[in-house]
Order: sequence, then structure tokens, then C-alpha cells
Amino acid sequence: MTGARPALTSRLRLMGIAISLSAASILATAPVSARGPDGIADIAEKVIDSVVNISTSQNVEAKGGGNNREAMPQLPPGSPFEEFFDDFFKNRRGGAPKDGDKSGEMQRRKTNSLGSGFIVDAAGVVVTNNHVIADADEINIIMNDGTKIKAELVGVDKKTDIAVLKFKPVKPVNAVKFGDSDKLRLGEWVIAIGNPFSLGGSVTAGIVSARNRDISQGPYDSYIQTDASINRGNSGGPLFNLEGEVVGVNTLIISPTGGSIGLGFAVPSKTVAGVVDQLRQFGELRRGWLGVRIQQVTEEIAESLNIKPARGALVAGIDDKGPARPAGIEPGDVVVKFDGKDVKDPKDLSRVVADTAVGKEVDVVIIRKGKEESRKVTLGRLEDTDKVQQAAVKSKEDPVVEKPVTQKALGLDLAALSKDLRSKYKIKDSVKGVIITGVDGSSDAAEKRLSAGDVIVEVAQEAVGNAADIKKRVDQLKKDGKKSVLLLVSNGEGELRFVALSVQ
Repeated sequence: MTGARPALTSRLRLMGIAISLSAASILATAPVSARGPDGIADIAEKVIDSVVNISTSQNVEAKGGGNNREAMPQLPPGSPFEEFFDDFFKNRRGGAPKDGDKSGEMQRRKTNSLGSGFIVDAAGVVVTNNHVIADADEINIIMNDGTKIKAELVGVDKKTDIAVLKFKPVKPVNAVKFGDSDKLRLGEWVIAIGNPFSLGGSVTAGIVSARNRDISQGPYDSYIQTDASINRGNSGGPLFNLEGEVVGVNTLIISPTGGSIGLGFAVPSKTVAGVVDQLRQFGELRRGWLGVRIQQVTEEIAESLNIKPARGALVAGIDDKGPARPAGIEPGDVVVKFDGKDVKDPKDLSRVVADTAVGKEVDVVIIRKGKEESRKVTLGRLEDTDKVQQAAVKSKEDPVVEKPVTQKALGLDLAALSKDLRSKYKIKDSVKGVIITGVDGSSDAAEKRLSAGDVIVEVAQEAVGNAADIKKRVDQLKKDGKKSVLLLVSNGEGELRFVALSVQ
């Protein structure tokens, strides 16, 4: 059996050659346009010297010991040499520690990684991804001709995963320009250049598969999706249009294998250009701030608010110190236009507010009780400090609470807010309304993730103080032929959200 394997492999190889030749003969008869547009080579030749490799190193602590994987060199995931080093360091140098080996001690080790970037200013300004240089102790730019130059960090924006670097060119360098990503069309050809698997400058081509993709990577997701081959190491590299302009920064892929399957994503140049300008000017991002908490306008919520079609961003809460409050914006308002731009969903509002200059006065169009109104708001500045939330520590024994008097409505057990219930569910004194003490598991309320401890503040945009109020209003909505009721719900901390429940 062992002697048959090479023969079988040889036959398979011959079959592979035959298939390849057959495919080539088919392609030879196909139109030239089927292989891509003319001029890709000219564009690649024009811009490739502006694309750089980025090498970073980081000192990390690793335990000693002959068989500890942390003691081996750290190669980029998917590197063609990764398997070789695994075999050499893990298998051949493994084994029990020798006498005197302090395997438990922490030692300083240097790890290296590689990514991509591109020059946007001939003075030596480079754009890349934040994750390419995150936590690096040393950053180097490697030019297309192999020249290696130390770089300094200018600034980063974690929310868009963009970083700006600066280096001193040893000779004149070429810079590339940003194009208008808003003008990209589905099916338009694009070119990706980068450093996949640490192989060096590589050129791939494909089309724009989609625009404005939200893949839940950050608050301002609006990715360009492309089928141009993007792999590990391409991160931070440019995506060009056929004019040789940068229309995106290749940032991530979706792949079960770790290699390209035609699902690559780039941050659009419209976003990148603004971020780069601010990082170069201030070393940080200064985003606009409206001071509202927003949520999606579902079909049920739209029906409750008499909005057709469902659109906009529903204001669920107002920051007491934010710009929206003095402008007269209230919870329950739906923002449908901001500074002349249509708002289709909450992501639209988040992006347009963030992109608007701090201190600018803008017109905000809202829908309140079925009618459009306009408000003028002077934007504040969004503070990007990460808030550390501490989990509430539960006592070993829950306090004994006298069973409250409840009333059922909408699949909910409802009760008046008492001192005992506030203590049991840790509800702040500032929260007013009717508390939920139980939820029918088969109800619409359960599907909408209402739970015991939530407090109903308003029903159909009117405040409620007891369970009887809720039942009365729900009964009236049924008589009026309404399909759903809009609830304003608070958690124990006072954070609000709207929930639409079926009344049928």
C-alpha cells in the first residue's frame, strides 16, 4: 500500500495539469474583459513604491523552559515558515527541563509581526491599521526596495482601527492620494496591495462586492466589501480604484480557514481621510457629540409612533449635560435628518454626528407624535474615555421580601415600586414607574427580553404610576384597533429603552 501512494499522487498531478490546460484553453477563447480591465499593471507599477511593509516588535514576558511554546519566535499567523518553526522548537527542542532550569521564571522575549501601510505625504507620513502597531515597542517601515527605516507613532483611532506613523525618508518617496469612496459602484474593479503572509509587496484585483457593510466591529462600521484577495499581513494596506487613488484601507477578512475566501473588508477613504487629518493635526480624534442614546425603529415601534415607513433613530435617553437637552430633543423623538443628511437608522446618525465638527450648529429634524419638527443643536465633543463598569456584588443571602400585590398585563406580572422591591432589584430612587416582577416565557415580552426588575416608565408616551394604569391603557389601545403598544422601560440604573409589544 505504501508503494501505491506516489503513483496515485503522480496521476492526480497529471490530472491537475490536464484540468489547468483545459481551463487555459477556455480562457484563451474568452473576451479579454473577462480577465479584468486593461491598465492594472500600469496602476500597480505607478503606486507600488508608495506601499510599505510595517514591522513591529514587542518585548513580552514569557516563562522559561525548554518545552514552553512562548519561548519560540512568534511568526505571523499563517506564515509559510510557521510549521517549520513549530516542528523545530516545539518537537526537537522539547522535553523535560534540565537540572537548574528555572522554568517558572518570567523572562523578557521579543515578538515580531508584519503588516502593511501606505505613504500619504512625501514628508514621510504613513497610514496603517491600529491593530498592526498596537502595543509595539518598536515600529519600522520597510520600503518596496527593502530599505528599513524606524518610524514614530503620530496617533491612533481605535474605533475605526486607523493609525498614522511618521518616518524620515532617506531618499525622495512617492505619496498616494485619497479618492472618493462614496463614488464607488457595485462591481467596480479595485486593486489591493500589501504584505500577505509576510511574503512582501503583492498585488491582487477584484471588484467592489458591497458598500456600507456593518459587521459589528465598531460604532462607525461602513466597510467596503471586496473579493480582491486579502490575507493576513494585508492589514493596513491600500485598496485602489482604477485611477490609482486610495478608496479604502484593507482591515479584516471573514474566513473559516484564515485565508481569503473572497470576503475582505476595507475602511472607506471618506472615513480614513477625516481621521488622518485629525490625527495629524491634534494627535487624537475630536468627534461631534449629540448627547442621546438611540435605538432602532422597528416596524412595531414605527406603527406605535405613526411613522411610515419605519426609519430614523429613536431617542431612548438624553444626557443631562449633552447638547440635545437644551435644544428641546426628548426621549421618544425620532431623528430622521441631521445637518441636511437623511438618517435611515441609528448607525447613520452615529456616523454623521461623529463626522461633524465640534461646536457646529446644525439643524436636526425629528418626528414627535407623528409630526416633523426641527431643532437647532450646537454639537459638543465626544469623550472617548473608556468607562469601566463594575458589576454589582450580590450579597450571600437575598433579603426577605414580602410578596407584592401584582396584576397581569401583556404577559407581565406588574407591581407598584416599593422600598423592598427597589432593594431586591437594586433600583435607584430616581427611577419611577411600575416594576415587572415576572414574565410569561411564551409571551412577546419574553422575546423582547423584558425581565423581572425592569421598570415600565411610560405606556404610549404617557407616564404610569401603577399596574392599573397600564392595564387600562392597553385595553383602550385594543379597542382603538392598535396592533402594538410602545413602552418606555428603565433598568435599575435609570437607562431607558423603548419596547413595542403586541396587544393582540
